[in-house]
This record gives sequence, structure tokens and C-alpha cells, in this order.
Amino acid sequence: MQHSLIIRQLANQDYTHIWQAMKQFTDNRDDSVKDELWLVEHYPVFTQGQAGKEEHLLMPGDIPVVKSDRGGQITYHAQGQQVIYFLINLRRRKMGIRQLVTLIENGIIDSLADYDIEAIAKPDAPGVYVNDKKIASLGLRVRKGCSFHGLALNVNMNLEPFLRINPCGYAGLEMVQTADINGPTTVNEAGQSLVKHLSKLLQATDVSFKTGLETEYDS
Repeated sequence: MQHSLIIRQLANQDYTHIWQAMKQFTDNRDDSVKDELWLVEHYPVFTQGQAGKEEHLLMPGDIPVVKSDRGGQITYHAQGQQVIYFLINLRRRKMGIRQLVTLIENGIIDSLADYDIEAIAKPDAPGVYVNDKKIASLGLRVRKGCSFHGLALNVNMNLEPFLRINPCGYAGLEMVQTADINGPTTVNEAGQSLVKHLSKLLQATDVSFKTGLETEYDS
């Protein structure tokens, strides 16, 4: 079971809908449930982590703001960004949250390396950076020994709304996306690359692919 992984493609989705589905999945799972990665693009939304400070929300305009239960400060999601949620039984894997953060960062770094993009992680600021510009954000939550929430990789999107916030709580932090630095130009391409590397790092030898949410989690 530890080496099984379901990759679930969810396409375009409302943030709150998927957030509720993640919580329901996590609350209802037991050790017989396989780990899953959910790939999704969200409609435009600012999300504020549990420790998020209002001062980092500068001028949201017409984009909704959702106060989430993940870690981290504030970030932006929209189409053209590959979001991957990690529904992982950390207790079964004997893995800590810091280990999962490092694994996710390494997966992104390895994926970008396939495109000759040199990316790094910063120990004091979770996420992945290229030339001091942020290309991927991370935010996680653990409940019942299981993780949810995950990563957001900027692929080919309108980056302007990031100027309306202090991304991840850092004033003046510049964002960058893969399409502008000879990386993947579509979310599908980026997602496939990320799944390849993340599955390897998760030591998944039994990988299956599904589309849509299971009925019992489609709340």
C-alpha cells in the first residue's frame, strides 16, 4: 500500500470545492486507502494560510480571498498554474512534514532540471526559486497523520495579480513562470513532468491514473 499512488486529474476547479473535498477525503480515510496526488487548475483566487497576516493583502480588487487551513501566508491561484495536492498518509510512510516539504521541493527542482532550468529551495522560505524569483509555492496541512494541500507551480499565466499581494508574506518578491524561461508552456506538460519525478521520490511502484473526484468525496 505504501508504494501505491493514485494520480487524479481534476482540470479546472473552484478552490473551496476542492479544499472541502480534500478535508473530507482525509477525515474519511484509513490505512486501507491509497495515497493520492490531485492535479488541478483553480479559477482566480487569493488564498491566505492559517498564519496569514492581513497586511500582506494589498489590493485584491475583484479576485476573491479565501482563508484556508494550510500553512504559509498568502498566494494566488489561477488557470495556467499547476496545482498538485498531496493526500499522503505520512504516518504509514513514517515521514515527517519537513521531509515531505523537502521531497516536494526536490521534485520541482528535478522537473525543472529536465529543461536545463537551475532552481533552488531556501531553508527559511519554503518554495522553489529561479534567480531569486519564486516559481513554485508550497503550503501543507497534516490531520490524523495525513497531509493535504500542496504545491503551485507557475506555468503560463497572468502574473499581474501577484503584485496585489506580498507573495508568501515577502514584500517585493518577484514571481516567474516556466513558459518565460524555456520550461513547460502548458499545464499538462508541467504536470506530467512533476508527476514523473514526484512518483519516483515517493517510491511509488504501483501508479494508477483517474479523472474526477470519487462520488463520496464530491461534496
